[in-house]
Amino acid sequence: MRLPAVRLFGFALAVLIGGSLAACTSSMLENAPSDPSTPWKPPSEAAATKAGGRSGANDFGVRSDDAVSALQPTPGIQRNKVYGLPELIDIAQTQNPATRIAWQTARQAALAAGMVEATYLPYISANVIGGSQSYSAPLPVAIGNQDEVTTTVSGVSPQIALQWLVFDFGQRKALHEAAQHNSAAANVLFNGVHQKIIYDVTRTYYLYGAARSRVRIADQNLANSRKIEAAAQARVDKGIGTTVELAQARQAVAQAQFGLVQSQGQEKDAYQALLGAMGVSPVTQLRVSESGSRRLPDSVGAPTEQMIKAALAQRPDVLASFSAMKASQAGITAAEAEFMPKVYLGAVAAGGNTNLSASGMPTIGQQSAATGVVVGATMPLFDGGLREAQLKNAQSLAAASEATFQRTRDDAAREIVVSADTLRSALASYRAATALTSAAAVTYDAALDSYRAGVGDITTATAADSGLLTARQAQADAYTASLVAASNLAFVLGRMTSRDASALTSSQ
Repeated sequence: MRLPAVRLFGFALAVLIGGSLAACTSSMLENAPSDPSTPWKPPSEAAATKAGGRSGANDFGVRSDDAVSALQPTPGIQRNKVYGLPELIDIAQTQNPATRIAWQTARQAALAAGMVEATYLPYISANVIGGSQSYSAPLPVAIGNQDEVTTTVSGVSPQIALQWLVFDFGQRKALHEAAQHNSAAANVLFNGVHQKIIYDVTRTYYLYGAARSRVRIADQNLANSRKIEAAAQARVDKGIGTTVELAQARQAVAQAQFGLVQSQGQEKDAYQALLGAMGVSPVTQLRVSESGSRRLPDSVGAPTEQMIKAALAQRPDVLASFSAMKASQAGITAAEAEFMPKVYLGAVAAGGNTNLSASGMPTIGQQSAATGVVVGATMPLFDGGLREAQLKNAQSLAAASEATFQRTRDDAAREIVVSADTLRSALASYRAATALTSAAAVTYDAALDSYRAGVGDITTATAADSGLLTARQAQADAYTASLVAASNLAFVLGRMTSRDASALTSSQ
């Protein structure tokens, strides 16, 4: 009998396929580490290591890939050109990956809002169903050489179907509103990323300028120490100095050289920090203008309540948090709509072409067409508390978003007050450091002249030199701190909005 043989073959084929799939599933683990203490290796390397035997400690290195190691200098950088702060900001806004990430995030949020809008429209699809089925049955009595009858049915049915959610008690409207708020948040955060980049470049530019100032101060300190050393050597040559004085002077020179080396290292670190804020390659070579010619404001008053309110109204983080709160509130409306019925419309237009053939009989063909329209409503009656849980979750998210907005707004207001206080303190420190530097310079000159004349000692001269170094560094640091504080105040006020705004930070 042919029928049992066919069934047996089908069963054997199914078992074979199932066993093969199971074997493929188990072999997938061969691509993972064999145990927690053994390094992973590609299959080819693992086989070679196993064949050659393992010796020594486990090596957890990975295969290098040249595709990920290419570091290219930033295009368009001219090595002979000196770049000012506005030009550095322009480079950062075009090269920093953070801007592209924020841009794509804003685009994704806008597309999400568009996808929600698409749910208002009907969904139309074209479907084609085709197939063929054969069935063989043995005859109880053979007719000539024919001992079975084979029947074949085949057909094709093209269809066009329409599905349309007509009414859902405002659920799609709430979801669309939430998507629009999320899109608005992503848009203002995109601008906020640019503001943050402008501030970061401005801050690191000033810090790099401070590092360069410390190098100059350290170089001046080395020159002053050598003057004291020369005076000590001259006193020894005249027989009025001691070797102890000369040793102390040489120690001061060595200390000044050490300080210069440290300052040069800090300058390189500050340069890399500036490149990092710009978002360019660390191998980029560019010349940066000096930042020491910017005028500092004479004084800064305390921010008024009106100023704080105006700043909060244009802070990207505050606006984004407010939009997120509105989106979460719309989520409550969407969750409440799940308790209401949904009205939908369905329509279909289909055609068919069917053929029937049997052994020894002519083929019978039939063509048909059908259309239909359905209007219905659906409403879940029991879901085990799922909708209630979803509603409570939406309410919880809304409450958390509201608290987050309040915290963000309060933190932003606090940042404004603290930044203004920091700027006032930095300006006061700079004025005090300037007076200290003037006094320390007079003291150093007097101490050096006295030592050269033989009426002073080496200890007083070296102490005056150290005091002058400390005063100059304090003045440079206070100057930079004032510039950074002014930039920070402009940033927290929401005014660091363009490259031109960075030039105004020193006149807040």
